[in-house]
Amino acid sequence: MQRLARGITAGLRRTTETGLSNAVHRHPALSPAGFLERLFTKAFEGLVYPQIWEDPLIDMEALAIKPGDHIVAIASGGCNILSYLTANPARITALDLNHAHIALTRLKLGAARWLPSWRHFADFFAHADRAANINLYDDYLDGLLDPSTRRYWQGRNAFGRRRIAGFAQGFYRTGLLGRFIGATHMLARLLRVDLKALLEAGSLEDQRKIFEEKVAPVFQNRLLRFILKHPASLYGLGIPPAQYVALSDHGQSAVADVIFSRVQRLACDFPLKENYFAWQAFGRRYEPNQASLPPYLQEQNFADVRARAERVDVQQQSLTAFLYRSPDRSVDCFVFLDAQDWMNDAQLTDLWTQVDRTAAPGARVIFRTAADERLLPGRVPARILKSWHYDESASRDMCRRDRSSIYGGFHLYTQRTTA
Repeated sequence: MQRLARGITAGLRRTTETGLSNAVHRHPALSPAGFLERLFTKAFEGLVYPQIWEDPLIDMEALAIKPGDHIVAIASGGCNILSYLTANPARITALDLNHAHIALTRLKLGAARWLPSWRHFADFFAHADRAANINLYDDYLDGLLDPSTRRYWQGRNAFGRRRIAGFAQGFYRTGLLGRFIGATHMLARLLRVDLKALLEAGSLEDQRKIFEEKVAPVFQNRLLRFILKHPASLYGLGIPPAQYVALSDHGQSAVADVIFSRVQRLACDFPLKENYFAWQAFGRRYEPNQASLPPYLQEQNFADVRARAERVDVQQQSLTAFLYRSPDRSVDCFVFLDAQDWMNDAQLTDLWTQVDRTAAPGARVIFRTAADERLLPGRVPARILKSWHYDESASRDMCRRDRSSIYGGFHLYTQRTTA
């Protein structure tokens, strides 16, 4: 039995590796670009996002989710998948290439269904650093989760501890992103900057003052600017080499300046009491104010999330592969996160051919890009895009209001009702 379990786990890892290779690798392995691509996929094989970094409020506004809608979305850390349930769709298909993200999304869904109360659920995912969380897992979740999810959380990390133990020690400090944020704090301290000072601000004016006085100067530091010249410096954000090139406007902009503008927006443009992304970035935790929690963790939404959790189907496969096997006109909402930044022209065309076929009348597609660019025109055939309306005004407005602040573009396409 143990040999079978190990074999299945190894198979899931191989599926992750193969999917990432197909998505990221564009150059020969022995070329400099190919080496960076393979370094990225190696880093991306484990848990990357303990929390997803796209604002679900913006997503739901753009998607205008209706009862009866079928949403197809990339799962990532699962936060937005559960948050979409508050809008009452008929069903959600959550897809991801990464087996760790699949396990995390299924854990969150299981916890919503089987933990005794919202308080237990919030302790597990809002705090995620309490020893009692392990007892909650053992008592309420372990026996009910599917076998592959159980194997993942019962599996051992590099220190020999069960992976589920992360929820007793600060889960949001784990994963590639969690470690990246931790390394950023460490580097800031070496440069005599305390990023947590931002959390002491009592108003937007205070936030801007603290940022300008204590944080902004670090972006002129030669060491930091040197580090950010290298694509591998942003692997912790889940940014592959091709996306790094787009972020720098194909070498026309210094990445340090681009990152500065995004961090400035995160720190200065939204009240801290309403922005859990800022708390994660600058405090490495959630603030215990329900307005500053993801929608799925807010108490007033718990009953809906619990009642609708069974509507989510979580699968380890690519968007295109899933859509190939989907019926015509069967999807109302598509959520691609920033996955298209990873794709070449042939992959984009393959994906949108299936999007066009499977889209129900009036379907909506949303995605983000590292740079402020349309991405699709000139890369996806005009015969496909002519069926879709790009709402540039709404897209720019929603990008401006996205509290995560890390993307250069938010994009909303709606299927035209007439050809």
